[in-house]
Amino acid sequence: MPVMDTRIPDTPTGAAPLSEAALCAWLGAAAPGERLAYHRGFLARDLSPLTQLLPDAERLALLRLANRAWALAEAGLAHLLQRRHGYEDYEYLLVARPRPRRVAPSILPAILAEAA
Repeated sequence: MPVMDTRIPDTPTGAAPLSEAALCAWLGAAAPGERLAYHRGFLARDLSPLTQLLPDAERLALLRLANRAWALAEAGLAHLLQRRHGYEDYEYLLVARPRPRRVAPSILPAILAEAA
């Protein structure tokens, strides 16, 4: 029997949206391998102004959060993963990487200050 993925659209998760500063603060305190779900849904659809699924302020805050997660991964501080739960239902994860000794003391405070 085939397994069907189902999703109830626009079901609230009950969790408050994560801020950029909270994401950076979490990463600063996280041990290597720890992970944080920073969004649940379908990021490309949720960020599109054409779909109008989120009010502009929430959509822009989510865009900043996603860009911050990308920047942290580009800086080598985290991995970005996604877990599929169903049709257009993904969990976006930030996984802490081991910090390079020569970069850690200087880059995390700078990233946190920029996000605040």
